[in-house]
Amino acid sequence: MTTLIFGVGVGLFSILTLWVLVALIFLISLRIEKKIGWVCVIAILLVSAFTYILLKVPRASERPAPTDNKVMNGTVPVIVNFHADWCDPCKILTPKLIELIEPMDKLDLAIVDVEENPELVHVFEVKAVPAVIAISNGLVVDKFIGLVNNEMIENLIQKLTHEGPITTESNDTKS
Repeated sequence: MTTLIFGVGVGLFSILTLWVLVALIFLISLRIEKKIGWVCVIAILLVSAFTYILLKVPRASERPAPTDNKVMNGTVPVIVNFHADWCDPCKILTPKLIELIEPMDKLDLAIVDVEENPELVHVFEVKAVPAVIAISNGLVVDKFIGLVNNEMIENLIQKLTHEGPITTESNDTKS
């Protein structure tokens, strides 16, 4: 999330502030009729260099998020599992998802650690873990938060793959 100062980003605010200061120094030098033109030249060079550097730094919105691109632009539906190492329900749900989804050809599983990927947490508006989001053709089809039973996971998979009931050994042992 970008920090705003007077409605603009920090970088733009810094550039504008420096250019205003350079303009003030120039106006003051004209008023006092002293030969401080070299100060203005140095100030302009420094501000220009700073502006150039800030313009070359990629913005967060310009940096590619590999998981985000794969999930939103992929041809195969994806179930995104947001988890954290400290989350006990996540330690139960993640293996369930892996067991049910990995053998499938028509569905991908993306496991996202919320601590390491705050930008994805923000993009997908994850408020709690575990959170599971089903995405097809770049659109969120369904989602759930918390530890759920196998039947709910299977219903989510069926919704994405448009197939009948899943037949696995885990069907016999519903949680």
